[in-house]
Amino acid sequence: MTSPETLRVLNRVFGYDSFREGQHEIVDHVTAGGDALVLMPTGGGKSLCYQIPALIREGVGVVISPLIALMQDQVDALRALGVRAGFLNSTQDPDERRLVEAEFLSGELDLLYLAPERLRAESALRLLDRGKVSLFAIDEAHCVAQWGHDFRPDYLALSELHERWPEVPRIALTATATKATHAEIASRLNLEDARHFVASFDRPNIQYRIVGKNEPRKQLLELLRTEHAGDAGIVYCLSRRSVEDTAEFLVRNGIDAVPYHAGLDAPTRAKHQSRFLREDGLVVVATIAFGMGIDKPDVRFVAHLDLPKSVEGYYQETGRAGRDGLPSTAWLAYGLQDVVQQRKMIDGSEGDAAHRRRLSAHLDAMLALCETVECRRVQLLAYFGQSGTPCGNCDTCLSPPESWDGTVPAQKLLSTIVRLRRERGQKFGAGQIIDILLGKRTSKVGQHDHDSLSVFGVGTELGDGEWRGVVRQLLAQGMIAVEGDYGTLVATEAGDEVLYRQRKVMLRREPERAAKPAKSRRAAVSAELPEDAAPVFERLRAWRAATAKEQGVPAYVIFHDATLRQIATESPSSLTALGTVNGVGDNKLAKYGEQILEAVNTLPSTPPS
Repeated sequence: MTSPETLRVLNRVFGYDSFREGQHEIVDHVTAGGDALVLMPTGGGKSLCYQIPALIREGVGVVISPLIALMQDQVDALRALGVRAGFLNSTQDPDERRLVEAEFLSGELDLLYLAPERLRAESALRLLDRGKVSLFAIDEAHCVAQWGHDFRPDYLALSELHERWPEVPRIALTATATKATHAEIASRLNLEDARHFVASFDRPNIQYRIVGKNEPRKQLLELLRTEHAGDAGIVYCLSRRSVEDTAEFLVRNGIDAVPYHAGLDAPTRAKHQSRFLREDGLVVVATIAFGMGIDKPDVRFVAHLDLPKSVEGYYQETGRAGRDGLPSTAWLAYGLQDVVQQRKMIDGSEGDAAHRRRLSAHLDAMLALCETVECRRVQLLAYFGQSGTPCGNCDTCLSPPESWDGTVPAQKLLSTIVRLRRERGQKFGAGQIIDILLGKRTSKVGQHDHDSLSVFGVGTELGDGEWRGVVRQLLAQGMIAVEGDYGTLVATEAGDEVLYRQRKVMLRREPERAAKPAKSRRAAVSAELPEDAAPVFERLRAWRAATAKEQGVPAYVIFHDATLRQIATESPSSLTALGTVNGVGDNKLAKYGEQILEAVNTLPSTPPS
């Protein structure tokens, strides 16, 4: 049973009549002083789980966040709701810090945001000792997992919070955790005895699609032009050079895009991030240095031009799409070279053999997701220890691929690798091996006399692209491996079982027709709005854009699209009616109510007859 006080705060401050599934149990538990570990997907409403208890409990809620570049926006969003929020980080000058510290000590704040490294300073700990802390919220808690995809060493020290302030409740939150990461978070933060809340990781509005690489930038451009024209989105690349080149390619082809990576100077990174948050329809091309904590609700697509290193990373990155619940796309272009490159990176990585085995296990799980013939969503949920049923909204559900018996082609390829090594003492990459199988008399084939091999020309039943798919899948299944700087291929023990002991090999054949595309943002909005509400919605968006620009904040800080859609549909004629709309709390009603009613009730101008 949700307490009346938490419901009152939810409605008065945040403008919602009811909690999402699972939220109210967490809110009531933390409000009552209990510790909590929360696993909830991006867009599931994690922040309310500590914001509401901080507003109810005596003192100031201290939020530990690694997102220094976003703290200003987080605080602006709360202040727009009438919440007294502040932050302390390295971007402030001494006077700004002193002002926030004074507000904290005098109890004039509801929430205070701190970076984890700040808590390593004794001065920050003494400051918290002098004030009244109502709770500690540890956001992005997966950063404490040492072998996770976003490890931050400063998070390891957060276990000391409970030792220094044993009476203050703690809530740790993350959107990404396997069972192993979940256990590691609990152990490292001393939260084994806390109450654990695990929501479903399913994001049904996201359509997962993985395509074979064939000029990936052109494939990306086609996706943006046909499905996401004018939409905001994120494109992830593995290297800084690829980020720069892809951003330039998109700009040359009429797409408004900017690069983001750690090699850019801090002012440029800040400018590009700010533009992405504040402008409609901007595409950011980035390394994984970008995105954590991005609260932009209308990101309509996340595209990967290179294979992510882990399923956790993939899920976290794709989860930045569709926070508003509207149809969105998670698109990945994946090819043989991705597998070769990732295997080489693991072999050359720092750390011991156990570390490399962990990296290999992460990659194997990612490859399994790419190569599956089953529902992508079911496989993704299974990785996080959750069950699911075929979703009907991923590429393998919409255009099911076939499995085929690839034992004979696998044996031919393995035989070529083995014969080159045994008979000639040679190792080659995929291109030369495929040329031998296809019987191509290239200069390199002639130079090494490979046309005299017994396997020369035995693979003409498949084309070059199909053979590359065989190589990719045998790499994914661990039947061949990559060696050395030149990406040469060798057979493994698992490959020997195929070659000598007739182990069966099942492979995936790509479907001939593509998956049904996701609706674009505009199509989704149009489909959900009555005809007469569409122009009202556009007027409200224009008003919101102007207001956000005037205040120097992202548009979603004013109102989310979902709130504007409800206003346009219901067309309230009074402040009382407007106050019943989801997302319109007391503070925003007082601040913007009259302006919204004016925009709703303005008659469209008609041309003179």
